[in-house]
Amino acid sequence: MKIAVMGSGAVGGYFGGRLAQAGEDVAFVARGRQLAAMREGGLRIASPRGDLHLQPVRVTDDPAAIGPVDLVFFTVKLWTTEEAARQIAPLIGPDTAVISLQNGVEANDVLARALGREHLIAGVCYIAASLDQPGSVQHGGQMARLVFGEPGGRKTRRAQALLEACARAKAGFDAELSPDIDRAIWEKFVFIVGLSALTTLTRHPIGPVRSDPDTRAMLLEVMREAVAVGRAKGVDLSPDFADQRLAFADTLPPGMTSSMHNDLERGNRLEVGWLSGAVVRLGRDAGIPTPANRAVYAALKLHAGGSAHAG
Repeated sequence: MKIAVMGSGAVGGYFGGRLAQAGEDVAFVARGRQLAAMREGGLRIASPRGDLHLQPVRVTDDPAAIGPVDLVFFTVKLWTTEEAARQIAPLIGPDTAVISLQNGVEANDVLARALGREHLIAGVCYIAASLDQPGSVQHGGQMARLVFGEPGGRKTRRAQALLEACARAKAGFDAELSPDIDRAIWEKFVFIVGLSALTTLTRHPIGPVRSDPDTRAMLLEVMREAVAVGRAKGVDLSPDFADQRLAFADTLPPGMTSSMHNDLERGNRLEVGWLSGAVVRLGRDAGIPTPANRAVYAALKLHAGGSAHAG
C-alpha cells in the first residue's frame, strides 16, 4: 500500500513508521528540524512494543515529490488543518483515501471542503507518544490503537485494504474497523477535552487533578458538557458517558498528562480553540450551555498563540 504521512510528528511518525516496518511503501512529509533530522538520521521509535530505527527514510517537505498515493495519514496540529489540506492536493488521486488522526471533531469538515468528502475515511488513534527530540518518537505503555471506518459504517474495499495493512503491522499497534466511527471520535473527544482542559489549566498531571475534589468536579463537568453537545448533534453517546470516563481516569498513571499541557510548558501553540473552544461553539449552535468549557477557553485563550504571541 502506498501511504503518505502529512505531519510527521509523534503520531504520524509512530503509525507511519510501524507500517513502513511492516513493508508498506510509506513517505513522510515534514519540515524544519524534523525534516532535517529524518534526512540525516532516519526515524527512531523507542517503545515497549519494540524499538525501531528506519534508515534511510523517505521524507520530503514537498508533497508533489511523492505524487498520488493510496492513503494519506493526516496528523498535523489542528490549527494548520486548512493550510495543510491545500498542501496535500498533489497526493490525491481519484481513489486516494485521507484519514485524519487529529484530536478534534471539526477537522473532517475542513478536509471535506478542501478535498471532497468522498476521499475521507474517519479515524481516531489512542497512543501516548511524544517527540523527545527531532526524528525520535518516545512511546509510553502498550496502548497503540487505530480505529477507523467509513461514514455510516459502509464496508468498502479501501477500508478493508487499510485494515489488512494494519494487520501486517500488528506487532506495533492494534487496529479496528468501526461500524460507528462518529461515536468513536466523539468518545475520544470527550476525554481529550477534559484531560487537556484540566491538566493545562492547573499545570498538573491527572493524578493531582482527580484527587482534589474541586478539580475533579470540574473535570467531570467539562466532559459532561461535551457529551451533551455530542448528543445534541445526534451522536450515540450514553448519557452517563462522562462518568464512565472519570472512572477511566482513575485507572491512569498519576503522572499522565495531555499534549496541550506539554505545549503550554514549552511555549508552543495550543489546540484549546479546537477542544474546549469547539465545545463552546458547537454548544452555542445546538442551544446547549457550556459554562465550564467557556471558563477553560477564556482562561487559556491568551496562551493559545504560544509564548511568542502571549498578551
